[in-house]
Amino acid sequence: MQNEDKKIVDLYIPRKCSATNRLVGPSDYSSVQLNIADVNEDGVALKTNQTFCISGRVRRQGFADGCLNRLFKEKGLLTFAK
Repeated sequence: MQNEDKKIVDLYIPRKCSATNRLVGPSDYSSVQLNIADVNEDGVALKTNQTFCISGRVRRQGFADGCLNRLFKEKGLLTFAK
């Protein structure tokens, strides 16, 4: 929820799994969130980043690596060119 000044005032903001688009519950202790920093042409990190969240269910099934490869390729962070 936002107040009149457009600031977020909720105590808990649920996360969504980037691979499955399902909500990650507050008691899912095996979930991870990755923040990948954006860099410029010189390799210096900028103040912006890209956030990926993987639920514990995806990690338990062993699909996390493949899902992250797919997500990184969609965002242009990873190329498979030789």
